[in-house]
Amino acid sequence: MDQQIQKSYEDAKTLYSQHGIDVDQALEKLAQIKISLHCWQGDDVRGFLFRDAELSGGIAVTGSYPGRAATPDQLRDDLEKALSLIPGKHKVNLHAIYADTEEKVDLDELEPRHFQRWVDWAKDQGLGLDFNPTYFSHPKAADGFTLSHADEEIRQFWIRHGKASRRIAEHFGRELGQPCVTNSWVPDGYKDTPVDRLSPRQRLRDSLDEIFSEEIDPSYNIDAVESKLFGLGSESYVVGSHEFYMGYALSRGKAVCLDAGHFHPTEVISNKLTSILMFSEHLLLHVSRPVRWDSDHVVTMDDELLEIARELVRGDLLPRTSIGLDFFDGSINHIAAWVIGTRNTIKALLRAMLEPVDELKRIELAGDFTSRLALTEEFKSYPFGAVWDYYCASQGVPVREQWLHEVKRYEEQVLSARYSLVQNS
Repeated sequence: MDQQIQKSYEDAKTLYSQHGIDVDQALEKLAQIKISLHCWQGDDVRGFLFRDAELSGGIAVTGSYPGRAATPDQLRDDLEKALSLIPGKHKVNLHAIYADTEEKVDLDELEPRHFQRWVDWAKDQGLGLDFNPTYFSHPKAADGFTLSHADEEIRQFWIRHGKASRRIAEHFGRELGQPCVTNSWVPDGYKDTPVDRLSPRQRLRDSLDEIFSEEIDPSYNIDAVESKLFGLGSESYVVGSHEFYMGYALSRGKAVCLDAGHFHPTEVISNKLTSILMFSEHLLLHVSRPVRWDSDHVVTMDDELLEIARELVRGDLLPRTSIGLDFFDGSINHIAAWVIGTRNTIKALLRAMLEPVDELKRIELAGDFTSRLALTEEFKSYPFGAVWDYYCASQGVPVREQWLHEVKRYEEQVLSARYSLVQNS
């Protein structure tokens, strides 16, 4: 290891120890946290099951940066490159449309064997897998409704898909020796104000109950449900609102998924974490960066990311929280987007771990709000960067912006050739 990195780390350790912070212990804890990288960043949410399908369901990707993955092997290669630049061992989050199979199969017919190549790859890489049913970009979702559809035949199609997805997730968990988090999100809703808000929600409740009726060992699969404020085509009414899913999850023993972009523009999820985990055993986070609404920008080290990390650390909530990323930016290098977002998420958790939480709690309880404010502000400039550099070096990944050189090299050697092949075909 570089001597300057080592020296800066030792100096930082000494400084943090004056407030009772064990930096070595913090890094050991950090290394145990798995971030779930969303596969759909690598190919602009196209998938491989229906190669000619148009993206729909309120989802839009902007940009056409060259070199996106066009095959499962290319996507896995790109994920490997990204993961080689991120400290720690993590997970990959798959949507159902990313099945790796030559069979012509519909969503309700999917089986674990259609994802076996993903499982074999994850085993080889020492990774976990998470999963999502795909309730969009399909003819049976063309009118904007799936699990809440008034047509029983269409609704049953999506119920079968939900059941199939849970069996696939169970297979992931069993094969990889760690739970697969299966997250259900549906785009159902109306563009304009509906007359009947109740009936679609009753149908959604009943559909979810049927999907979850099959008992699956939670050591293999953790079910989560995700809300949304609104989307393209459902601006006035979304069936699966936050209130709906919070009530459903808490009454059915499921995990609530909070997506950072699925709320009002001035509403943040960091303030919701402790409330939900008082009553729920598990929480799923989709870390994203909304700019105007659910625009899913690459995660940056902004105030809300830091507050999310602080809430998880200060409340000791990490053991009961699964953290996944959810953004899709087609305007920049797809691999760089993964690396930037994941490294920032891990870095924010490290910053939170390097705060004198016990000391701050004692000060707060004593009513010394002056010292509370002074210390929290001073710790913003403590040398967490030196600790981060050491952590990256000790994990065998590039320090600071050195990772960008690797991405640029990969772009020249792999992505450019891939793009040229597509252009010439």
